[in-house]
Amino acid sequence: MRSHSIVVAVMSMLLAAFSITSSVAAQSSWSWPEKSQNLKVLPADFPPDRLRAVMTGFTRSLGVRCSHCHVGEEGKPLATYDFPSDTNPKKDVARGMLRMLGMINDQLREIQPEKVDRVNMWCHTCHRGRPQPMTLAEELGRIYVKSGSDSTIAHYRDLRERFYGAGSYDFRAPGLNEVGYQALAGKDVPGAIAIFQLNAQHFPESGNVYDSLGEAYLAAGDTAQAIIQYEKALALEPKNENAAKALEKLRAAGGKPGR
Repeated sequence: MRSHSIVVAVMSMLLAAFSITSSVAAQSSWSWPEKSQNLKVLPADFPPDRLRAVMTGFTRSLGVRCSHCHVGEEGKPLATYDFPSDTNPKKDVARGMLRMLGMINDQLREIQPEKVDRVNMWCHTCHRGRPQPMTLAEELGRIYVKSGSDSTIAHYRDLRERFYGAGSYDFRAPGLNEVGYQALAGKDVPGAIAIFQLNAQHFPESGNVYDSLGEAYLAAGDTAQAIIQYEKALALEPKNENAAKALEKLRAAGGKPGR
């Protein structure tokens, strides 16, 4: 499919997903110009009402405002924005992403040309209300590298408060556990313990989480707590071989069962 056709197809999907209701339109005093300017991916004659629907689709998919890609100050009237300007580098990023989206959907059509209900890619397929689509472990891992475990835990709680149940992140136990092991691998044992403890608070039924916490306590030299956590892991998951072997080894060395 040619580039122009790809873009038109993608726009049709975006319009279907993010059509603007009259009630939303009534809330805005911004009047779109009769003729769009400086369109480099969308068709030059793209109607203003359709352009508005597409732009609204972008903001909802990424959880951003107009100033994310355009030249303007958040909180100021839209009349003060320079929408045609290319000064904001994120506008070119958005154009590149739009082209990529078109190519992906074109490739999906080639893979299954006769399939009526084939998968289509949308902006929100990956972004889900976030400017940068990352896994929970990736985002928390970045925070950890930059600011340590306390900031990581605070950020996790903030994300959970804002996004839990929205499908933006996978808040199941493995995501946070991965960050705990990142701390453990970096010899930040107190940080790893704090992160695993937080995970255990949210997932008290997960034997694997207690197994990880036991490993962190063992790294800290606290064999008593290590045994307690490994025992919890085995109580929840009797087939947890790692916890069973760790307990056997600790008790052979003279460790006492947890209370």
